[in-house]
Amino acid sequence: MIPPRPYPVPVGRTSRRLEWAHLPPAVRAAIERRIGTPVTEARSQTSGFTPGFASVLLGADGTRHFVKAASTKAQRMFADSYREEARKLASLPPEVPAPRLRWTLDVEDWFAIGIEHVEGRAPRRPWTQEDLDLALDMLAVTGEATTPAPDGLRLNTFADELASWPAYWDYLRATFVLPHGDEAAALAAGFADVVHGTTMVHTDVRDDNILITPEGRALLCDWNWPVVGAPWLDSLLLLIGPCGDGLDVEAVIAQHPSFAGVPAESIDRVLALVIGYFLKSGDDPVPPTSPHIRDHQRWQGDVVWDWLCHRRGWETGEPA
Repeated sequence: MIPPRPYPVPVGRTSRRLEWAHLPPAVRAAIERRIGTPVTEARSQTSGFTPGFASVLLGADGTRHFVKAASTKAQRMFADSYREEARKLASLPPEVPAPRLRWTLDVEDWFAIGIEHVEGRAPRRPWTQEDLDLALDMLAVTGEATTPAPDGLRLNTFADELASWPAYWDYLRATFVLPHGDEAAALAAGFADVVHGTTMVHTDVRDDNILITPEGRALLCDWNWPVVGAPWLDSLLLLIGPCGDGLDVEAVIAQHPSFAGVPAESIDRVLALVIGYFLKSGDDPVPPTSPHIRDHQRWQGDVVWDWLCHRRGWETGEPA
């Protein structure tokens, strides 16, 4: 077994978001017109790592609405991200287990998106096998429904989108004490050979982007960064959190149909690739709008390094 690592950030309390009162009056009024009821309460979503507005709005008529919003001037990157999310949500096949797009709104240099409100919870941390099984089932259904990827989205391939990531190993080898760093870098350099496919890959599958309903169904949220690639990639990336929390992810890989026929070397190449990204990003300056993002990225990098070393029979050393 791979030893667990304590998660260093406050689960469910990682974001520093705009609140309803922070939106300009004209934007609040436009949203109320769009949802058809005055807002009597706004419950900000405190998970995630972005500063955009993301709240469940309670209407005077008793309805609930999930709304995201960002300024196209002060928060252009996040406004653009929400716009892309809306574009992708609009193209999802109906079989995909995900909250659906309801509407979009441009008003006074702000962009807002209305998404179906779903009663649910994030997977528990530390991860449980029950929640992991629900999430893996969700990804199996998603992969089947999005192979081939929906027409018209003009998605990059996984290999093209992450083509710059192997170079992060230059920084890692100069900064950290990582036995077998050269071998890991060589694995990462060959990742593009093993990730080809026609499936729409979410790429950001983790606990704060998953909802589990009271009926025991998992839904996949935050469709900002999908690409086209191999159908097993999302399932592998999902396992990072459970691995760090102490679940036996090697047993999952050995037994779950999502990984049937996937060569061990292909998995190692992708793990080596994401180690470079996470450890390099974890060393970057902490953005004032996301105080926990670097600790989260560093933890993921450490977890995947432990995991890769376990799979390869390497001593881990310790990034330092």
